[in-house]
Order: sequence, then structure tokens, then C-alpha cells
Amino acid sequence: MRVYMSVDMEGLAGVALREQISRYVGGRQYQQGRRLVVAEVNAAVEGAFRGGATDVVVHDNHGSSMNMVIEDLDPRAAVYMGNLPYPQHALLEPDVDVYFCLGYHAAQGTLHAFRDHTVGSSRWSNVWLNGLPIGELGLSAACAGVYGVPIGLVVGDDKLCAEARALLGDGPEFVEVKSGLGRHAAKILPIDEQHRRIQAAASRAVRRGRDLAPFAVAPPYELCLQYTSPDHADAYPCDGVRAVRRDGTTICLKGDSLIELAGRI
Repeated sequence: MRVYMSVDMEGLAGVALREQISRYVGGRQYQQGRRLVVAEVNAAVEGAFRGGATDVVVHDNHGSSMNMVIEDLDPRAAVYMGNLPYPQHALLEPDVDVYFCLGYHAAQGTLHAFRDHTVGSSRWSNVWLNGLPIGELGLSAACAGVYGVPIGLVVGDDKLCAEARALLGDGPEFVEVKSGLGRHAAKILPIDEQHRRIQAAASRAVRRGRDLAPFAVAPPYELCLQYTSPDHADAYPCDGVRAVRRDGTTICLKGDSLIELAGRI
């Protein structure tokens, strides 16, 4: 059983400040965030192997993709880090059996969610896939679904877990590690207890992996991006076929490959 873990930072247990997740403004708080992400990943890795995983690959999927304190990572796991030449939500190795989403956050505009955004909060306000409003978790689930890989574990705040349940149903394991109170505020639950819950949920997800259904969206695909300003939309080259300007702020990308479209945002 091969496990792929996509790891963000906003939805980590113990994170409630922007400074904890940004290398540019964080200082000591960011160094704490780096330790928190490794601790959470290690809990999931341990649980995955206890559940019967034979191989675990971790993708540092936040910002620069250079966030984890690599020397503290469980040595049984391989890790993708750095400026990777792949679509952010579509990096999968062959023969992956189950996909974990750790530390994810809710979609842009979600009420009281911690650090809600969809890929780029400074540029985009909404994203739709074939008419379905979607956030980063949905993009990850849909890209994994192209390869027939199901989402087995979702970890984040209560708003992210509610979004994931609405999209994926009750199939995956869910761990709500905190309650979002605002864009820069959360009710933090005891971190050690959340790591124990993540470990147990990861173990169950691996054992159930082959019984889970992937989130499949049928082609052709239309991925629509609503920008926060017409200035951003003006800068996107549209040919009227593969990229269509719907209105002043919305660009719709069209094609038969969701992976290719994901690489264009």
C-alpha cells in the first residue's frame, strides 16, 4: 500500500498566526511552524505504517515547498521539497493507493476559516471546476481522481473538514485539529492529543484505502478563475478556445486534461 501525503501548513494543529506559516514575516514563530509541520507529518507517517503502508511519500505543498525541518522527518518517508516542475495539486507517483491531505485550509471566502484562500488569495476570489465551486482540497481530490486515487485522510480546521465532507462524503478519515475563529484566529486543541488522533486516523485510512472511491470529475474540463481585479484577468493571455474571458474578472480554462489545466494556474 503506497501512501502519498500532500502537506500544507495553515491547517496544522497549533497554528493560529500568519507568522507561523510564513518564512518572510515569521522569524521565531515560523521556526515553530516548521517544527509543528514535521511533528504532524511524523504522526501520519507512523500511523500509515502501522496500518500496513509499504511506502510513504510526502510532498511539502506550502509556499516555497521548503518548510519542513528535514532532519527531523521520519526516515521511512521520502519527501518532495523545493521548486518542483509539476502542477501543485497533481504531483503523484505511479501506483499510489491512497492520498492524504494534511494541514489543508478552507476555500477563499469561507466564514471564520483560518487563512482561507484558493491557491493565491491576493489574486483569486473563486475557483470552479466544471461549474462546481472548489478549493485547494477539491483540486487535489480531483487531480488524484484522474489517476483513480482516493482521498483517505483530511486534516485541518473545522471549516476545512466541513468543506471536505460536503465534497467527498463520509468516506475519508477526518481529523479536526482546531476551530477557526477568523482569518488570523483559531481555538487550538491540545497538540499531542491531535497527533494521536492523526496517527490513529492514518492507520485506519491505510487499512480502508482500497475500499475508498476516488473523487472523479469527467472530462472535458472547465476550470474557471475569478480574479480579485480586472487587472489580473487582463494579464492572462486568452485565445477564445483554451482560455476564455467570461467577464471582467473571470477566466475559464478548457481542455481534456485536468492535470494540464492545473499546471496553468
